Amino acid sequence: MSFAVPLTRREAVLRQLREEIVSAALPAGTVIKDAEVAARLGVSITPVREAIAQLAAEGLIDIAPNRTRHVTGLTQKSALELVDVMMVLACAGVEWGVHNLTATHLERMRARLDDFVDALRRDDVTAAGAAGADFSTIMIMASGNRELQTHVDLVVARTLRLLAHTARGDAWQVWVDGYTETLALLERGECDAAVARYRQIYRDYRARVEALLYES
Repeated sequence: MSFAVPLTRREAVLRQLREEIVSAALPAGTVIKDAEVAARLGVSITPVREAIAQLAAEGLIDIAPNRTRHVTGLTQKSALELVDVMMVLACAGVEWGVHNLTATHLERMRARLDDFVDALRRDDVTAAGAAGADFSTIMIMASGNRELQTHVDLVVARTLRLLAHTARGDAWQVWVDGYTETLALLERGECDAAVARYRQIYRDYRARVEALLYES
């Protein structure tokens, strides 16, 4: 029998603040005050400070020299740089992992792809982002390179935030089409073609971000 391990207060605060930043419930520039967050979430200051330190490491919160904390801004330049870094990390993991994928891995990827598409139909950007990240993570984890996954984890929240900001237009369709075609290639055993198709997702998405984000 399996059971869910309860979140620690630090983990609960971290998850809540991360979701609020990714979904823009806490927009860029919002000042984060420990005491206010602690009172709002009904916890002590300590788990709030620990969560903020983690979010700063993930690049979602900036800490100024005077110790003021605010939600990191999102510019077109930073967005494009993020896409480039994520492409390098994720595509390396996928390239190293695809030859280790089993039928069970592919079944899990199919399930997460279905979840991804369903969440988009419901306009649930947060759930869609999580399902899409899991789709890629299954391939990256199959590489067996835990160090790479650690680095991916540090930028994935910022990537989800960027996806939420570019949810209009056809930006999400880039991922739907790319994931669908990548999985179809993997199911046919065409691993090299699947890696190439997966890499193309990032190229196509980067072009959408360049044209869409903060358009004048």
